[in-house]
Amino acid sequence: MNTLERLRGAMSTAGVQALLVSDLTNVGWLTGFTGTYGRAIVTSDAALFITDGRYTIQSAEEVTSMPSVSFSSPIDGEDFLAQKLTELGITQLAFDGATTVFATWSKWKEKLANVELTPSPDLFTSLRLVKSEAEIDLIRRSCALADACFEHVKRLIQPGVSEFDIALAIEFYFRKQGAEVAFPSIVVSGERSARPHGKPSEKLLEVGDFVTMDFGAKLDGYCSDITRTVVVGEASARHREVYELVLEAQLEALHKIRAGVAAKDVDRAAREILSTGNLDQYFTHGLGHGLGRVVHDTGRLSATSTDVVAPGQVWTIEPGVYIPGFGGVRIEDDIVVTENGIEILTHSPKELLVLPAAE
Repeated sequence: MNTLERLRGAMSTAGVQALLVSDLTNVGWLTGFTGTYGRAIVTSDAALFITDGRYTIQSAEEVTSMPSVSFSSPIDGEDFLAQKLTELGITQLAFDGATTVFATWSKWKEKLANVELTPSPDLFTSLRLVKSEAEIDLIRRSCALADACFEHVKRLIQPGVSEFDIALAIEFYFRKQGAEVAFPSIVVSGERSARPHGKPSEKLLEVGDFVTMDFGAKLDGYCSDITRTVVVGEASARHREVYELVLEAQLEALHKIRAGVAAKDVDRAAREILSTGNLDQYFTHGLGHGLGRVVHDTGRLSATSTDVVAPGQVWTIEPGVYIPGFGGVRIEDDIVVTENGIEILTHSPKELLVLPAAE
């Protein structure tokens, strides 16, 4: 079942007769479009993709599940939308109230005066949470590229190299492979590795630094997200103690996550391991999130999540410990839930690496 069929099924269940999809992430999920302006009109028996003249050729190549049309200046996008709704005979139209800003809704109220606009129930969160086999294969390829990138940048981990140097090498590697960065790469070292989302700086790596690298590729519209933490030159007993407990927590979460398990229980399993070393107080974020067309896709593995794990869901598993004045460790893999367990999609080594390796 393709994404259009899945959406129509959800619309039928929710009693939605006609839907305007305007959020670009949802548009991309539905159609495969990767440009910056696109909308889709979907009914039970018709569908139409609308973009502007910048993307006429691109949309013809990328959008294969429905006809695509485009407009150009001086025609206004809302006027063009009104024209197409009239041609389709649509007088009642639902829109995604969760992603539509007030200014956009105000324009629609003015320009679509003959159409009754109603906010739709959230149809996309649950649809995007469970991936198709085609989506999983694209994520699998993106994960393979992230693994290759880690192997590539390991050679840079040595005293005197800056965090900026490593982050730039990550981005350049992905660009050379025809991909984008899925998000701004995180490269933090020494005491700065205690910043879960720290930005790369001019700080130079020093012997005895933890170096945490969190990065991902976006390849053919789908993301990967991997984190590895290494030590420069020489690891202390404290480095090893903290690292091994975070790794144990991650392995326990990977063992726990299965179809039918509550997301919050997976998060709890990792925290219980960290608590044995009194490190749970330094685990300051959720265990993971959904992964797909955006790096933080729908779904959360956290203490407050109401999600239930199911086959076809793709998750990050990323426990972390961040100790002010010392440093931090995060270990992250991407997994897909299957009927009988999980498939781990990222395969970079997870044993503590001390780089550069002693000769």
